[in-house]
Formats: sequence, C-alpha cells, structure tokens
Amino acid sequence: MRLSRTALAAVAALALASLAACGGSDAPSSPAQGGTKLYEALPDAVKEAGVIRFAGDSHPPYRIVANDGKTVTGIDKELQDALAKVLGVRTEITIVGGLPAALSGMLASRYDAFNGPVKDTAEREKQFDAIVWMVSRTSYLVPKSASSTIQSSGDLCGKKVSGTAGSIVEDQVKRLTEWCVKQGRPEVSFLGLADTNGTILAAKSGRADAAGMTESAALDAISKEKDAFTYVTQTDEQGAGVDQLAMLVPKAGGLGPVMLDAFKEIFENGEYRRIVDKYGLQNVAVDEPGYNTAAAQ
Repeated sequence: MRLSRTALAAVAALALASLAACGGSDAPSSPAQGGTKLYEALPDAVKEAGVIRFAGDSHPPYRIVANDGKTVTGIDKELQDALAKVLGVRTEITIVGGLPAALSGMLASRYDAFNGPVKDTAEREKQFDAIVWMVSRTSYLVPKSASSTIQSSGDLCGKKVSGTAGSIVEDQVKRLTEWCVKQGRPEVSFLGLADTNGTILAAKSGRADAAGMTESAALDAISKEKDAFTYVTQTDEQGAGVDQLAMLVPKAGGLGPVMLDAFKEIFENGEYRRIVDKYGLQNVAVDEPGYNTAAAQ
C-alpha cells in the first residue's frame, strides 16, 4: 500500500525523534555519492557501481561477524567507513572463507579490495597493489591449562600450532620451525584453518597447543576470555622481525593509487589515529601509509 507524502513525512519525523531520544545511532551514515576531491580519480567501474566491494574473513578484532553471518563490526569496518567518506562512495563487506578465497575473488573481479591485514610480499605485488597501514609481530595464544609447558615461543618446538591457512602466521611458523631445528629440537606442526575463530577453537579444544595470530588479535581474545589464555611472542632470533601489513587491491582495476591517497587523507584528518587509539594499536601503527613496500626493498 502506498503512503501519501504527508504520511511519509510523519514516519520520517517519528524516526528522527526516536533516534534523538536514544542519543543517535553508532552506525555511520553512507557517504553521499561523489562530492570529494578523490571521487573523480576513482576508476569508472567504481564510480558507476557507487561502492567498493571488500572481501573479508572472520578475524577479530578486525572483522567481528555477527550471528547472521553478514553484519560486521570492528577495526576493518571503521577503517572502511573512514575511507568511504573521503572517496565519496560507500563500502560493503562480503564474508569469505579465508585468504585464498579473498585473493581468488579479487582476481575474478568479485571484490575490489581485501584488508587482511595481510603481509605485503613481492610475490603478491605482482597482481595486487599493497597499501601498508600497520606492522605486526606474530604471537601465539596459549590456553592457560598449557601455560606451564609453554612459557615462551621457544617452547612451541615439537608442539602443534593452529593458524589461518595462507596467512602471515603460516610463514612465521616455518621460520620458527627452522630455528627449532637449528637448536636440535623438533619441528613445529602447523594446522591450517579458515579463520581466526577456528584457530582459537582448535587451541581451546586441544586440537592445537597454541593459536598463531597478530598480537592485537591475541590481546583481543584475552580481553574476551581473561581467565582462558595467555600468549607468547615470536622473537627476532626466531625469524619474526616486523612484518608490513597491508590492504590489497587488484592492480588490474586501477584502484590502488586512489586508495593510497585516501589513506593519506585519513592519516591527515585524524581518523586513522582515532581508530588506532580506540583499539589499542599504538604499538603497531605507522607514521604514514606505505605503498608496495616489498618491491621497493
């Protein structure tokens, strides 16, 4: 049944009054199409669609997926909202089953970007532009029931570690294994799973002795279950180093340079710092965004 203009106006007024009474909504409004200095620089395909399509797996605190499997909150959502405002288009996230699905989906033009955050490598830069916006060290979430035997990352030699398949953690476990072997100790066994939630469940259930992830993800898990976990961090001696973590954008789409400029703008306008401070990422923040840093090394 169609409503008259008067009725529609009344409904709109009632909705606004309800929001005001509740103190407003935390959900940011979608940006108006165009109207920003970066909008005209966007590829025509993005302007015509009016949306940048992100792939994303379940990866707290970056992407916290609700029970409906669609609603996403967390760092990635807030970062995308900030980028959308300066680009003049909205963003949307489709939940996929891990890094391989995100990469193949971008190459098949189903998605425009993936904000892992994923390690920037020269191999990935052959097909994707990488905008580096944070750094990280790999940490291992350890159930407190096993903490007496795992008090440092060196104690993971001979143990089973769960991690997201194809992620930075898988590479880090290989480096840790190399260190273990040099010490005359047994290798670390890696259990590759679809997402971070799965890796945590594997550690809780005893399928793995520890779950590998970024330090910020480990801290997030501990904050939710304070009495369940502790964590250890891989050292430089064990091949950890500091990894450059990036948003990936397919080179073929031409979005990379514009996305870099959008990151520069949210650094300048304070939105990047607001998100960093809100989620306690100060130790892994960068002073300015990087671009294809692996190829430049």
